Amino acid sequence: MKKLMKRHGCAKVVTTDGLRSYRAAMKELNIADRQEVGRWANNRVENSHQPFRRREPAMLRFRRMKTLQQFASVHASFHNHFNQERHLVSRDIYKERRSAALAEWRQVVS
Repeated sequence: MKKLMKRHGCAKVVTTDGLRSYRAAMKELNIADRQEVGRWANNRVENSHQPFRRREPAMLRFRRMKTLQQFASVHASFHNHFNQERHLVSRDIYKERRSAALAEWRQVVS
């Protein structure tokens, strides 16, 4: 939070969930009065982080932020390329799309 405040200035409102550590950190920075905690206030923030949250266990082994960012950017492109949303289409269409994506990937790699 200190780095963010240095770079971007102090926020008018900080939306978090009810975790007590956020409150303690904000109290230390003298911005505890700007914390907004609501039943649905944090939904947009949490939902935007869902793909990243799925990758978190793999990221725990990284010690440097640079390697983590490299992994995250590469993984995002792979995931977007191969994620065919299986639950939305029939098996035949899914298999066609999957083989097309794999063929395109092999063409790019070679």
